[in-house]
Amino acid sequence: MRINKAKVAIGFIVAGALTVVFGVVLLFVGPAVMKDQIIKNTVIDPKNEMSYTMWKDVPVPFYMSVYFFNVLNPQEILLGEKPMVEQRGPYVYRKRIQKDNITFHPNNTVSYREYRRYFFEPSMSAGTESDIVTIPNMLVLGAAVMMEKMPFAVRLMISATFKTFKEGPFLTKTVGELMWGYDSGLVDFLNKYLPGMLPSTGKFGLFAEFNNSNTGLFTINTGKDDIRKVHKVDSWNGLTELPYWKTPQCNMINGTAGQMWPPFMTKESTLPFYSPDACRSMELVYQRPGEMNGIPLYRYVAPKTLFANGTDYAPNEGFCPCRQSGLLNVSSCRHNSPVFISHPHFFNADPVLLDYVNGLSPNEDEHGLFIDIHPETGVPLNVSICLQLNLYMKKVSAITETGKISEVVMPMIWFEESGYIDGPILTTFHTNLVILPAVMEYMQYGFIALGLATILIASLVHHKAKKSQREAANISTAVCNPGASEKEHKDSYDHEKKEKCFMNNSEK
Repeated sequence: MRINKAKVAIGFIVAGALTVVFGVVLLFVGPAVMKDQIIKNTVIDPKNEMSYTMWKDVPVPFYMSVYFFNVLNPQEILLGEKPMVEQRGPYVYRKRIQKDNITFHPNNTVSYREYRRYFFEPSMSAGTESDIVTIPNMLVLGAAVMMEKMPFAVRLMISATFKTFKEGPFLTKTVGELMWGYDSGLVDFLNKYLPGMLPSTGKFGLFAEFNNSNTGLFTINTGKDDIRKVHKVDSWNGLTELPYWKTPQCNMINGTAGQMWPPFMTKESTLPFYSPDACRSMELVYQRPGEMNGIPLYRYVAPKTLFANGTDYAPNEGFCPCRQSGLLNVSSCRHNSPVFISHPHFFNADPVLLDYVNGLSPNEDEHGLFIDIHPETGVPLNVSICLQLNLYMKKVSAITETGKISEVVMPMIWFEESGYIDGPILTTFHTNLVILPAVMEYMQYGFIALGLATILIASLVHHKAKKSQREAANISTAVCNPGASEKEHKDSYDHEKKEKCFMNNSEK
């Protein structure tokens, strides 16, 4: 049986048209399907096994790298000379994070406490916890500033107390002691007779209250009712606003808990988050696009106004009393001790701060903080949060331990908390966020291209088949009516004879 190529071509044309339509439908439906999947997997829900486990246990390795500013001239500082410091470190600690006491509420929120533990990593460190470092003694120089306006007799008594417990203006201790605590008769005395004056009731150390501790009771939105609110803080320790600062704006608890953000971010989006350690909400701004192992990202950084004083940036007036821009006064949430937070080496701070201390050299690559976010999901891919702890110190009359110290904001340590997605999690992200969307995109345009190609080829085949049929008809006419012209044939030859002639020719 002879195949009618023209009819087959028409079939392919129809099939090609349907393929094009399918591709166009995918072009519009595909992104909607991907968006729906992202929403489904971003909501905080135990049913979302992978994303819930990531949120609950944070399997990404986090590290805290600590750098000490070792004081080189403590005796000269007491005589009023400019401090000289040298950076020592890093001393690297692996940070383990785990959420506990997780409770879901009917109003689409979930409460939890996040516990953190630190483990020293010798192989990643530039020294050991036995290294000896000299830094200012916060118990003496910090207390001296706090007592500056007390009666002269009280200051004399405080100075006598320091001498009794052999506490000097500078500490020379091991890194481990400075980090996690050391025995001090003065600390024991204060905890016994002035309970609550110090942040910890045991040994005194810069990070003593951080290890084996939690960041407070967070209540955040699950995103079930509105994906735009997922991870955003509803309350912290039962508070919807903070009691530390002078204005309602500065006391606001904004953004997330600092680990994940709502999906579908744009370059106009910001990264607001609340930090219990900094006692305030902070906000990062978009800097540039980028890529990590093929995964697209947006880099967010701290604006110069983050730690600006109230004079340079009016909204920060509520964080005052302020000193130079680049310093955040956290005394109101740190037992009134004269402690300031800044970027490392006073990066992005008033340059005058560098004039007061020798040995600092700020630069963005080492001292700027950033978060790299996958904009479609709001998941951080690479994080580096750098902060510096500074002590404001000066000469205080009657407290002889302060000597002739010039007024200075003295850097003590800076630390970087960093982490990035790697291993199986990165592979899963790459598959779900890069390969699958790319395959779907190629399928969309592939179907359209295949359909158009099919239509084009089938149209050409149909055209040739029709042309062949006409030529065959002309030949058959000439055979059945020899000597007759084409016009005469059309005028005189009836339909019935023509079909009979075609059938005879076919049988031959």
